[in-house]
Amino acid sequence: MGSLKTAFNIVPAPKSDIPITTQRKRWLREFMKTYAVLIIGYGGFYLLRTNFKSAQPFLRDQLGLTTTQLGTIGFGFSLTYGFGGLILGFFADGHNTKKIISALLIASGVVAITIGITLAVTHNPYGYLILLWSLTGLLQSPGGPCCNSTMNRWTPRKYRGRFIGWWNASHNLGAMAAGALALWGANTFFHGSVVGFFVVPALVAIPIGIWGLFFGKDDPIELGWDKPEVIFGEPQAKADVVTQQVSKGRILMDYVVKNPAIWFLCIANVAAYVVRIGIDNWNVLYTKSELGFSDYTAVNTTIALEIGGLLGSLCWGFFSDRLGGRRALTAAIGLALVVVPIFVYAHATTPTVVYAALFFIGFLIFGPVTLIGISVIGFAPKTATVVVNAVPRAFGYVFGDSIAKVLLGRIADPKKQGLEIFGHSLHGWGSTFTVLFVSAGVGLVCLVAVALFEERMIRADREFSKEHPAADAGISEGADDE
Repeated sequence: MGSLKTAFNIVPAPKSDIPITTQRKRWLREFMKTYAVLIIGYGGFYLLRTNFKSAQPFLRDQLGLTTTQLGTIGFGFSLTYGFGGLILGFFADGHNTKKIISALLIASGVVAITIGITLAVTHNPYGYLILLWSLTGLLQSPGGPCCNSTMNRWTPRKYRGRFIGWWNASHNLGAMAAGALALWGANTFFHGSVVGFFVVPALVAIPIGIWGLFFGKDDPIELGWDKPEVIFGEPQAKADVVTQQVSKGRILMDYVVKNPAIWFLCIANVAAYVVRIGIDNWNVLYTKSELGFSDYTAVNTTIALEIGGLLGSLCWGFFSDRLGGRRALTAAIGLALVVVPIFVYAHATTPTVVYAALFFIGFLIFGPVTLIGISVIGFAPKTATVVVNAVPRAFGYVFGDSIAKVLLGRIADPKKQGLEIFGHSLHGWGSTFTVLFVSAGVGLVCLVAVALFEERMIRADREFSKEHPAADAGISEGADDE
């Protein structure tokens, strides 16, 4: 175990005498190496995650799994993904998170191949799928927080929103490729068998993980460089300065458990995930079974959603940077607007209208989902990025993802009686959209509350910088040399 932990250590290089101005000029080139691993590697996670969504109609038709069973399998992933991020994230903080991501991608690929073999040799794979898909969730759980940790160590605050937002596009790139790759692989190499939906993406993802282990650096100190705040002439955050000698447990207590902004972000993340996953998880099945779309037309609805999400990921982080790092306020705008294309989608009957509605849903909902993650790491020091980022993600996946998969799956299942909530009967696809509208409203209220806390924190950091100039020693050199 000790050698395993050592393999994932951050190894600082001897402090170099490279001038700050030279570090700044070389920063983008060195960061892009690491950034490429984070984008391509995390996109690989989605090759091994979104393939299940595209495989659902085939698991139903070829193996007889019901909508409720498919939702339960998805809930197993959500449960381990949520709690696993907290548990494994505590280990990952302070370690080489770029290497951890790469190693977990390789392991996820091995599990995906195991799922394919299980489907090929087992007549009743339901129990095995719950176990193996839950294991996939555990292995992928620290992926997003680890990426955020690496980017947090590489970027100053004034550029962080755009780079994390652009990285978030890896979700969409991986998800867009996943459905088409899985379906093509199944038809080309497995005669249309659902086995190919898992094996083919794994054979693509595993080499990506191996490459990611060796390419790029996890932290500028591995080059002997200064912190990004020093390189770019930016004051350090108060939390980073005052917690340099504080334990992880104390940081978790002071900056998470006792912080009301984090809990509002947790609730907002649940709401945002209900909307995102509620659309994302069921759009193929909904358009195929309810609207009568063909296999390829239904699978391609994922591409429309993810293209919108891709553009949203590229834009929303940049918008928040332009608003002075006000992530929660920017996220609230996106969540308020997303109800419009959801309403259009709920009443659409043609592929053109469905694709257009899904495009705008993706563009608007990926903003809040991305920005909630950026907002939460702003409330905590860099030494606890993974754990702190994992808390709202845990809520999002354990509660939001499970509501979107299990609850909405039960509501939509024609073989079930639906649910009775506060005297209202929820049954059928129409009722699933009601849940999405309510979720968007709850998330909006929470994000407005967080925006107030965030404004107070931004002003407090400015005051701290003025009162403790020693905390920013060394940043003045070349500070105006952008």
